[in-house]
Amino acid sequence: MSDMDFDLEKYLTGGVENIVKGAIKATLKNPKESAFMVQYAAASRKSSKRRAQLEDQGEHIPPFLIASITSSCNLHCAGCYARENHICCDEKPNDQLSADEWNSIFKEAKDLGVGFILLAGGEPMIRMDVLKKAAEIPEILFPVFTNGTLMNDNYLQLFDRSRNLVPIFSIEGDEKKTDERRGKGVYDRLIASMDKIRNNNLIFGASVTVTTSNLYEVVSDDFLSILQERGCKAIIYVEFVPVTEDSKELAPGDNEREFLKEKLMRLRECYPEMLFISFPGDEKSSGGCLAAGRGFFHINSHGGAEPCPFSPYSDINVRDTSVREALHSKLFNDLKNADLLIEDHAGGCVLFERKEQVEKLL
Repeated sequence: MSDMDFDLEKYLTGGVENIVKGAIKATLKNPKESAFMVQYAAASRKSSKRRAQLEDQGEHIPPFLIASITSSCNLHCAGCYARENHICCDEKPNDQLSADEWNSIFKEAKDLGVGFILLAGGEPMIRMDVLKKAAEIPEILFPVFTNGTLMNDNYLQLFDRSRNLVPIFSIEGDEKKTDERRGKGVYDRLIASMDKIRNNNLIFGASVTVTTSNLYEVVSDDFLSILQERGCKAIIYVEFVPVTEDSKELAPGDNEREFLKEKLMRLRECYPEMLFISFPGDEKSSGGCLAAGRGFFHINSHGGAEPCPFSPYSDINVRDTSVREALHSKLFNDLKNADLLIEDHAGGCVLFERKEQVEKLL
């Protein structure tokens, strides 16, 4: 499969279907798991059909939504984009969206045909109340991007009851690299959480922040075999976005991006039972940046509809309007009409690179 032939949405949809089929086969002795997988496969087809109907009517609905359900976090990771930009904090702000408000967003997204809602933060597992609301919407798959340190019996029971919630554990490579970025002892807690998930016959994935320091390790067979043996079904590689001058050397350059692109093509063939996704790398092969509603958009913890988490600008709030109207916001339309999303660029996050142009649109 060449880079030009790669279709991210088709790959993701097909990959999830393969995971579903594999899970059904692997869990024939677990009727609850099999029943959910069969139901979700049907719901996924229904979501695709709904988006196609709206597309025929001239309205594009992205298949993905990123929801930062909290700006609170219990860790202080080195080079954290959210903390450096004062998006993330230790305390829970008073004006964050309530669980009921998130529930309304999730339900409207389902009705529009959104099939995946990525729950992020901060640390999303701080918001058990919101995750419980997400659990009540089995038609949507909710990957939960977590640092893995808050896994307890209550969460294991929630994940067991609600198979549409899939933990995605953040890991930086081996113990040394993970603890260097996330704090001493985090790696051991993370591996323990993975083992708890596996021992409960649950599905999970991993998220890796790719830097010049860990790139070659996190695509190695040694690293992948550790995750595969624990039952990992998806790995999402996210390019490091520098927020300070002294961290720019950690950001992947052209050579590193080209290496990752070629490596992912091989990994997709060698590990067909696993999903491999790269952001924003896969966006270039999907016709440009997928933000601002082309493939996904972001709702922050206060309700602001943003192009993506790395472009935290908003001119509309879902508290005052609907998800559907937010998708047609002036900022989103201006970004698409100005061709900022599809212009050729060196790689990396195009909206982050052109934040001054984005700010002018506001």
